[in-house]
Amino acid sequence: MSLERVILPEAEDELDRAYAWYEERRVGLGLEFLGAVEAAMSEAAEFPMRWPIWMMDDRYRRIVLRRFPSLIFYEIRGETIEFVAVAHARRAPGYWLDRGPTR
Repeated sequence: MSLERVILPEAEDELDRAYAWYEERRVGLGLEFLGAVEAAMSEAAEFPMRWPIWMMDDRYRRIVLRRFPSLIFYEIRGETIEFVAVAHARRAPGYWLDRGPTR
């Protein structure tokens, strides 16, 4: 059973900006990036425990994309998987920690 997917608006914005950046570099590269992100998110929704817990905050798990220098952070919330960040690998770790519902 696949978890319901929620992508926070800030993560959507990051995804949109990264798509535009890759697309400016080469037509079609942005679509390849989106495909890699979609595949990772779909697999995470199907197998949420597959990726390791993030060492800075054990509420989150981290997916490292192979082809693109990007990380996807998510939290499992009951029957929902909440994607909180689509981050470039060189961004400061945890810049996105204040996103989402108050804990």
